[in-house]
Amino acid sequence: MILEIAQIDVKPGSEAEFEAGIERASAIFKAAEGCRSFEVRRSVEKPQRYRLLIEWETLEAHTKDFTGSQAWKDYRAMVSPYFESPPSVEHTELTLRAF
Repeated sequence: MILEIAQIDVKPGSEAEFEAGIERASAIFKAAEGCRSFEVRRSVEKPQRYRLLIEWETLEAHTKDFTGSQAWKDYRAMVSPYFESPPSVEHTELTLRAF
């Protein structure tokens, strides 16, 4: 299992619009092959910063199958107008779950 972590900073004052867009976009991820979960968290210290936590069965399910697809383009159309800057994305593997 791969966890994609995307950090997104949105334009000041566009938080509500971004949240509405990302909620609509969640249906795209739910339907995406290989996508296991989708979660959005907002920073307490920096309210314009969000982190998307998306679990994929494999790295390729995200990078080859989803990214660049029509579904990805639809998702980006829903949320990218609110981006302050391009998202920072990384992929992680679980190395320890202590409890």
